[in-house]
Amino acid sequence: MSTCNYNETGSVVRFSLITISDTRTPVTDESGPVMAQLVRENGHQIISQLIVPDEPERIQKAIYDQSGNADVVCLSGGTGISPRDQTYEAVRPLLDKELSGFGELFRLLSWEQVGSRSMMSRALAGTCSNLIIFALPGSPKGAKLAMEKLILPEARHLVTELYKQ
Repeated sequence: MSTCNYNETGSVVRFSLITISDTRTPVTDESGPVMAQLVRENGHQIISQLIVPDEPERIQKAIYDQSGNADVVCLSGGTGISPRDQTYEAVRPLLDKELSGFGELFRLLSWEQVGSRSMMSRALAGTCSNLIIFALPGSPKGAKLAMEKLILPEARHLVTELYKQ
């Protein structure tokens, strides 16, 4: 089982960052680098950074491949309502416990930035065995919002709670 390097003075959380896209490359991916910079600025570690096509089986395999290595998996992209947006459908069945407050809070914060368009977000989070999974929008602004306001402020606490006996 994966463990976070937790101690009373703080911890380093291990992140896997996965961009979900049929069209992005390492050169054109915008949300992945935004997330990576924020993770590093907050003193955490990036275990892997991938780009995976928006295909449920490939998304699920990418998540499973992080088990035992990462504490948190952040996926960006594929959470909208277009026919190719399948991240929600791939992630939700994997969750042991859904953190419904994440999606609710993300949409509330998005409302402040983009107004009624926030209703189209299907951002979600939850646990899958020894991982905490976040599915974020593919826009750099949306990924930054989720990372700065919700994920990074609570990352250490979430991982600590996940490993409580």
